[in-house]
Amino acid sequence: MAKNYEFAVLLDFYGDLLTEKRRDFVSLYYNEDLSLAEIAENEGLSRQGVRDTIKRAEEQLLEWEERLHLARMFRTLSEKSHRLSELAARLSAVGGEEQQRIAAELQSIAQELQELG
Repeated sequence: MAKNYEFAVLLDFYGDLLTEKRRDFVSLYYNEDLSLAEIAENEGLSRQGVRDTIKRAEEQLLEWEERLHLARMFRTLSEKSHRLSELAARLSAVGGEEQQRIAAELQSIAQELQELG
């Protein structure tokens, strides 16, 4: 089972919706980088049992993202706020009092968006 670290991101968004066991196993596997065998040994379970639990959790995380798109929206919001900030800096460099005022307002909006994340 190759690790797809996108699940660590999805866990941040939807982890509280998983059962405690699934959330813990996914966190140990992706965030703590433990192997299936290590988790199994620590939990007193079989490696296959741990793998099945993580697999079911991954399926749930993907389903929730497919329906709600929270991680995708967060990424888009973050990218757009960084782009807005870059444009504000460029506008500010052009000069002029009105451009400076607009640039400051754009920078303020970009900062507010970044703080949402």
